Amino acid sequence: MDLGALGEGKMLQEPVDSHGSRFTPLVVVELASDTKEEAIAWLLNRIRDKQQNGGAELLVEQLSPGALALEKENPNLFLVGASWQRLLSGAEDVGLFKEFSDGSMRGFTCTNKHNFKDFRGDGDDFLSMAECQFIIKHELDTLRAKDESHVPGYTQVKLYPGKSIIRRLQSKGILVQVFPLHEKEELKRLSFSWYKKVKLSLQPLDDIRHYYGEGLALYFGFLEYFTFALVPMALIGLPYYLFDWDNYDKYVVFAAFNLVWCTVILEVWKRSSASLAYGWGTLSRKKAFEEPRPGFHGVLGFNPVTGREEPLYPNAKRQLRVYLVSLPFVLLCLYLSLYVMMIYFEMEGLALSVHDEDPTFWTGVLLFIPSIIYAVVIEVMNLIYRYAAEFLTEWENHRLESSYQNHLVLKVLVFNFFNCFASLFYIAFVMQDMVLLRQSLATLLITSQILNQFMEAFLPYWLQRRRNKKMMRRSQKRRNVEDKELPLADQVRLEADMSVYLGTFDDYLEQFLLFGYVSLFSCVYPLAAVLVVLNNVTEVYSDAFKMCRVFKRPFSEPAANIGVWQLAFEAMSVIAVVTNCALIGMSPQVKAYFPESEAQLILWTAAIEHGLLAFKFILTFIIPDVPKHIQIKLARLEFESLEALKKKKMLEATELSKAAQ
Repeated sequence: MDLGALGEGKMLQEPVDSHGSRFTPLVVVELASDTKEEAIAWLLNRIRDKQQNGGAELLVEQLSPGALALEKENPNLFLVGASWQRLLSGAEDVGLFKEFSDGSMRGFTCTNKHNFKDFRGDGDDFLSMAECQFIIKHELDTLRAKDESHVPGYTQVKLYPGKSIIRRLQSKGILVQVFPLHEKEELKRLSFSWYKKVKLSLQPLDDIRHYYGEGLALYFGFLEYFTFALVPMALIGLPYYLFDWDNYDKYVVFAAFNLVWCTVILEVWKRSSASLAYGWGTLSRKKAFEEPRPGFHGVLGFNPVTGREEPLYPNAKRQLRVYLVSLPFVLLCLYLSLYVMMIYFEMEGLALSVHDEDPTFWTGVLLFIPSIIYAVVIEVMNLIYRYAAEFLTEWENHRLESSYQNHLVLKVLVFNFFNCFASLFYIAFVMQDMVLLRQSLATLLITSQILNQFMEAFLPYWLQRRRNKKMMRRSQKRRNVEDKELPLADQVRLEADMSVYLGTFDDYLEQFLLFGYVSLFSCVYPLAAVLVVLNNVTEVYSDAFKMCRVFKRPFSEPAANIGVWQLAFEAMSVIAVVTNCALIGMSPQVKAYFPESEAQLILWTAAIEHGLLAFKFILTFIIPDVPKHIQIKLARLEFESLEALKKKKMLEATELSKAAQ
C-alpha cells in the first residue's frame, strides 16, 4: 500500500511514478530549465534507488504540462512522494517523537509502532502532512555522492564520496528550489479557524503546528502570549494616559511596574514554551547533526568527526574577516546612525524655533514632521543594513547554518537597537526633556507600525494578487480557474511562483523592537502598550493571511524554544531595569529626597538598580524553565530507557554465554 498517511479526504490528484505506483505528491523539486538530460536522469535514479544502494527510495515523477503552461515554462518540475512504509522508517530516522499509549512523548520506532496512541491499521493519518514533507526533505538532504567525481554532464561541478548531492546542486544553480505543496482542503479549514472569522479566542496553535510545524507555531504562540502579557500594561497605561497626561512627575509607579513586568513575563514564557514543545514532541528530541551550509566553500580536506571528505576553511581566516572587516563595518554604520540622529535633532530645533516665533495650528503640526521623517529614515536604514549584514555574514563563510544565523542576528540586533533607541536615550538622559521624549517615542512607534503593516501585509498581498491575475489571464479554462479548481500541474506552477517565506527572523525582530519601546520608556508614554496590543492583534491576522495566501508553504522546522531570541529579549529586559531605574532617579519626587547631594542620589539609584538586577537573576533561578510535571515525565522516560538498555545487555550476555557452552 502506498501513501495512506494523509487520508482519503486530503488526497491531491495522484501522479504515477515510472514503476506504475500511484502516490500523493508532497514535495516539488525544480531544476533549472537548461539542466542537461544526463544530470536529470542521474538525480532521479538516485532519488528512486534503494536505501541499501545509497538512494533515498522515494517516489518521483515529472510534472505534466498544465492548462496554464506556456512554451517558455520550465519543464523540469518533479513531484516527490513516498510509500507509507518509507515515511514511517523515515520518521524513525529523523527521531520523530509521538504520543505513546501511556500519554508520554516517545521517539517513534517501527518495531513498537502499534504502541503509539494514534497508530491504527497500517498507519493512515499517523503522520501529519508537514511531518511527511519534513521526512522527505531530510531524505533528499542526506542523499550523498558515492563514487561519482562530478555531476553527469557538468564536469566542473565536482563531487566526492559523502558530499550532499542536493546542497551541491543548489550551490551551483542547477537546483532552483525544493518546496512542500499546500493541501487545499486542510488549508481552507485552517484559514477559517485562524483568520477568516474575527473572534475573541486563542489561535489554533495545534492546527498551525500540524500544518506548518513547530518553529512557526512557537512564533505564533509567542506573539499571542506577548500580546496577552501586554494587556496589564495597557490597562494601567490607558487611564494613566487619560487622567495624568501632563503630569510627567508621576511616572515612577509605572516605571516600577515595568521593572517587575518585563522580568516575570519572560520567565513565564519559558515555562509556556516548554509545555508546548513537550506536547509537540520536540522538547526532548535530539538535535540532528548539522551538515555544512550550501554556500560554504573551502579546500577539500578530511573531517575527523564524520570521516568524510568535505571543504575545510581555517577558523583563523574567518575570525580575521569578522574582526577586521565586519566589526569595523558595523561600527561605521553605528556612526552613520549617530550622524543621522544629530541631523534629526537639528531639524527638531529648527521646527521648534519656527513654532515659537509663530504658534499656529500648522506650525504645531510642523513639530511632528522631523520625528516622522526620522522614523521613515530609520526603517530605510534598517532595511539597507539588513542586506549588507546578510552579504557580510555570507562572505564570512560560516560552515554551519546555526553559526551563520547567530552572527547575522547579532549584527542586525546591535544596529537595529542603536538605530531605533539611540535618540530616545539621548533625549532622556542627555537632554532630560520628558515632553520631547514622549513625543519622539509616540511618533517613532506609530510610524514604524504603519510602515511595517504596509511592508508586511499590503505589499506582499498586492504582489501576489498581480501574480494570480497574470496566471488567470493565461488560462484557457477560465471557469475552472475562477472556481479555484486548478489541475495539479497548474496548482504546482502557481505555488512555484509564490513568494518564499524567509523564516521568522523579521517577525521576531519586530516584536523585539516593540518590546523595547514598551519596556524601556513607556512610563513617559503609557499609551505605548495599548498601541503595541493593537498592532499585535492586526499582526496575528496579517501574518496568518500571508502564510495561507501569499507565501509558499515552508518546510516544518522542529523547535523546542524560540532560540537566540529568548536571550535577546532577556538582554533587553536587563537594559530596561537600568533605564527605568535611571528614569526613577531623575524624577522630581525622588530628587526631592536628595535636595543637596546629587552624588548620593546617583549612589542610591545605582544601588537599587544593582539590587533589582540581582533580584531578577535570582527570580530566573527560582522559577524553573520546565514545569515540574514535565520534568517528572522526562526523568521517567530516561529511567525507562536506561532500564531497557540494561535488559538488552543482559539478554545479549546470556545468549553469548549459552553460545560459548
